[in-house]
Order: sequence, then structure tokens, then C-alpha cells
Amino acid sequence: MKIKISWPAGIIIALGSFIIFILSFVYKAIFVPKYDHHLVSEEYYMDAINYQQEIDLLNKTANLKENVTIKKVAAGLMINFPSEFTPTKISGTISFQRLSNKKLDFRLPISLKTHNFLLKNTDLVKGRWDVKIEWTANNDTYLFKEKIMY
Repeated sequence: MKIKISWPAGIIIALGSFIIFILSFVYKAIFVPKYDHHLVSEEYYMDAINYQQEIDLLNKTANLKENVTIKKVAAGLMINFPSEFTPTKISGTISFQRLSNKKLDFRLPISLKTHNFLLKNTDLVKGRWDVKIEWTANNDTYLFKEKIMY
């Protein structure tokens, strides 16, 4: 036994299926928390205004004899600061930003006894992180940015 569908009924079924398909994506994008979308920065306008200052700080950091390095070690993430500065005189903040989930973002103050700063495995979730280190030494401010996979 064959089911016969007339061409007007076929068009209506096809359009109905397409509308349901599109509405399912609209529903997911708006109501399902898994697909939450948000801006990278809430203060994007202020970030754009200060962008030239950020570029200047990055250039100043690039002109150092030795730059900040980030390396994954067994205990966690090792951040090495330049040896040309006294470790106790280095201060600032380290920001970890996770673009996929704003709730995982965090900031740490820099307080050093040696040129190394260790962030333990328990503090980081595996995945992509944007690391921003803004630090001051000898009354000069420096900025280091890097994208890492942890």
C-alpha cells in the first residue's frame, strides 16, 4: 500500500518542517543555558579607548632583554619573569580569561620571592585561556599577553 501525497500537501509539510527546524535553533539560542552568548568584555567601549595605551605597553615589554615566559610543568603553570628585575619589586596582576565561560575568569595578584610564579593544576580547567599579565617594576608598567592551551 502506497501513501499518496499531493503536491500542495508536500509543500505544506516541507515548509512546516523547515519552520520547526529554524524555531528549534532560535529556542536553543535564547533559552538553553548551554548555548549562552555574551560579550567578551562588558566594558568594550572603554577597552577600545585604552587600546593604544595597551599597544604601547606591549611594545615596551617586547623591548626588554628577556620577556615573560609561560610554561606548563607537572605541578601546574610556571610563569617566569625577567631576571633583569628584582623579584620583590615586581607587582601587578595576572588575569586568566576563558572566552567560552565567563564564570571561570579570575585574577591573581603578583607577589614574588623568586622570578617564578607557579599556578597549581587545581586552579585551571583544561582548554584555551587568554593570559594577561600587567606588572610594574622600577616604576615602569609592562604588559604581556598570550593565548595558551592548558
